[in-house]
Amino acid sequence: MVSLTVSPTASRDYPQPPSSFYEALWYAAYTGANREKRVAEVLTRKSVEHFLPLYSAVRRWKDRRVELQLPLFPGYVFVQIALRDRLDVLKVPGVVRLVGFNSTPTPVPREQVEGLRHALQEGLRAEPHHYLKAGREVRIKAGPLAGWRGVVVRRKGDLRVVLSAELIQRSIIMDIEASSLELLNEGPRMTRSKGPGDQQGFCTGEGAIK
Repeated sequence: MVSLTVSPTASRDYPQPPSSFYEALWYAAYTGANREKRVAEVLTRKSVEHFLPLYSAVRRWKDRRVELQLPLFPGYVFVQIALRDRLDVLKVPGVVRLVGFNSTPTPVPREQVEGLRHALQEGLRAEPHHYLKAGREVRIKAGPLAGWRGVVVRRKGDLRVVLSAELIQRSIIMDIEASSLELLNEGPRMTRSKGPGDQQGFCTGEGAIK
């Protein structure tokens, strides 16, 4: 008979996955062009928690005008999963990858995803904006987006706020009451442009009051 002796420290020789491997966090899933809604439908059927922010846009179709619900961040759907379950998302037709850095998915701060979700539910108007990197920076002091930083711009005579997501290189512009804003600097502040995955979360963008 051959007996085997197992060292009590043998199990400690294997690297343990990080806690995020088991914790449900928010991630940005990059999708194929115009596949966001189909991806969201499949995620719903698979009972995967997700968030596809939409905005209303009017398009002219032949002899009539049609109001459409379009993705606020084209090409992206936010999913809340533990990394051990990432194949539940990656196997969905239309999903290309989870956005991250060095092939590792990068979480999006929970409070920012939830804040945006609550803001849209409360009727705050938002629409896509070209991606920005610097400007007159403000902090939102009140409401579901309290704590977020953005950039004030003038659009059609009104002041609005641009919020940017460096992780996915996308910006949105929102109507925020001036009384809810706190000015953080007096002029443009340039930042190094980064590629997708270099930073996480929503950050300041580029622009200034003209």
